[in-house]
Amino acid sequence: MSTAIAAPADQLLYTPKEAAVVLRFGRSTVYELMAEGALKYVKRGRSRRIRRSDLESFVNAMEPQPN
Repeated sequence: MSTAIAAPADQLLYTPKEAAVVLRFGRSTVYELMAEGALKYVKRGRSRRIRRSDLESFVNAMEPQPN
């Protein structure tokens, strides 16, 4: 059983795992989105972090599915 990580609302950078929780996607989906360039991220050494503004931009750019 895994526990979800609750990210504070004022957090500026998110790990891919935290971003997955916020987006309600799987962690591997977040990595796929990062790899294909759909979700921007910053890299420092081996660490990848996603800016809150990039998460918001990604969500705002999503097209709703027709009914």
